[in-house]
Amino acid sequence: MNENISYNKQLTIDNTSKLRELLTTLPGFCKEYFRAIEPKTSTKTRISYVYDLRVFFQFLIQTNPQFKTYNTTDFKLEDLEQLESVDIEEYLEYLKLYQNQDGKSYTNDERGIHRKLSSLRSFYYYFNRRKLLKTNPSLLVDMPKIHSKEIVRLDYDEVAMLLDLVEHGSPNLTGRKKTYFKQNKLRNLAIFTLLLGTGIRVSECVGLDLNDVDFKNDRIKIIRKGGKEDFVYFGIEVEEALRNYIEVSRTAITPLPGHENALFLSIQKRRMTVRAIENLVSDYASQITTLKHITPHKLRSTYGTTLYRETGDIYLVAEVLGHNDVNTTKKHYAALDEDRKRKAANVVKLRES
Repeated sequence: MNENISYNKQLTIDNTSKLRELLTTLPGFCKEYFRAIEPKTSTKTRISYVYDLRVFFQFLIQTNPQFKTYNTTDFKLEDLEQLESVDIEEYLEYLKLYQNQDGKSYTNDERGIHRKLSSLRSFYYYFNRRKLLKTNPSLLVDMPKIHSKEIVRLDYDEVAMLLDLVEHGSPNLTGRKKTYFKQNKLRNLAIFTLLLGTGIRVSECVGLDLNDVDFKNDRIKIIRKGGKEDFVYFGIEVEEALRNYIEVSRTAITPLPGHENALFLSIQKRRMTVRAIENLVSDYASQITTLKHITPHKLRSTYGTTLYRETGDIYLVAEVLGHNDVNTTKKHYAALDEDRKRKAANVVKLRES
C-alpha cells in the first residue's frame, strides 16, 4: 500500500481494479449499466451486483436449453427479450440451491434471494427505461418476504464477562497462546471496548488511522459507507483503552512500509484486516456464550440496543450508528418497542386490589 494514500482511498483503488477485472466476465453490454449506476453506488456495491448478475447468467446457461452452449460473455441484450416472468420465478427457486462453475454448492436464504432479485430488477429497469429492452419481467415477480429476526446481542453481564476475558485472559492459557495474549492484550482490549462503546462497523474500525483519534474532543473520525466522513464520540472507558494501547503498545511497534498510520496493527506489523477482527471477536465470544454466534456486527447491535434502551431516542441511535434512513433503525429495533409496550400492560390499574 502506498504510504501517501489513506486506507480508504487505497481500498477504493483496489476495489475499482477488482471491479474492472470482474466486468470482463460479464456480457459486454453490462458495462453500460455499471457506468450508469456509478455515481450513486460504492465500488463494493457494484462488485456485489457483478456477482449477482453472474449467477443469473449462469442460471440461464445451466437451465435454459437455448443458452446451453453459451459462455457468460456470449449473451446479447436481445437474449433478455426472450425471457418471461416464469424464467425469473425459476431463477428464484434455483437460488435456493445451485452449483457454481467450480462445482461448489451454494444456498441463499430469503435475504440473499431478495438482494439478487433487487439487483436483477435494477439491471432490467436501466435498459427498459432507455428503451433498449421492451419488457421488464422481473417486475411481474413478487419480492420475497423478509421475516424479521430477533436481534442477537450480548446481555449486560456477557459484555462484562467478555471484556474481563479480553483484559485478563483465560486461566488455562499456556505457552505460545499466553505469550500472544500478553503481547496483544492492550490492542485487543482497545478494539473490543471501541466496538462495544461506539457501535462502529468493523470496516470503520479497520480503517482508523492514529490521527483519527481526537482525545481533546473525545471522538474518532471514521469513513462511513459511501465514503462519507463522520465523527463518533466516545466515553471514558473507550478513552482509557485507546490511550493505554496507543501510549504503551502501539508506540513500541515499527510498522511495515505503507502501514505507518494504521491504528490497529497485526503481529505482522500490518494494518489489521476485517477478517482478523472477525476471527478475534469469534474466538473470545465463543468462550463467553455458545448459544449466540457473536460477530463484530452483533457487538454493534449490542451497542445500539443499549443506547436505545437508555435513551428511548431512535433518531439518536440512527445518527450514531450512521443509518441513512431512520426506518432502517426502527425496523431493526422494533422488538425493543414491543418490550416497552409490554411493560405498559401492568402500569395502568383499573381497580385497587
